[in-house]
Amino acid sequence: MPVVSLDNTITLALSVRDRHASADWYAQKLGFELLYHMDEAGWSELATRTEGVTLGLGEQSEPTPGNTVPVFGVADIAGARSALEEAGVKFDGATETIEGMVSTATFYDPDGNALMLAQDLSK
Repeated sequence: MPVVSLDNTITLALSVRDRHASADWYAQKLGFELLYHMDEAGWSELATRTEGVTLGLGEQSEPTPGNTVPVFGVADIAGARSALEEAGVKFDGATETIEGMVSTATFYDPDGNALMLAQDLSK
């Protein structure tokens, strides 16, 4: 039995230099649909062609190619984080919240790969 219950959604987060240009590229080349640009957070999100899977673009001055972070949706981020921490999972800093939008928490697998939990606060 799993430690936490995940939603049927996943966001694959990539770091990019220019979110707007990258969003255009993914739309034109792969047929992804822009969901929104959140300029104040340096984040854009696109719907992929796979139901429940989105692509998140995080703007960075020096992106790291190949550094993809799977973001798993949860209904209760505090409960999920607590359960994972009790199971010995290492987290990176505090849970971050953008009011009315999302709460996120980064954690690591045994090999140091970054993963993230996200609770949608817009509903």
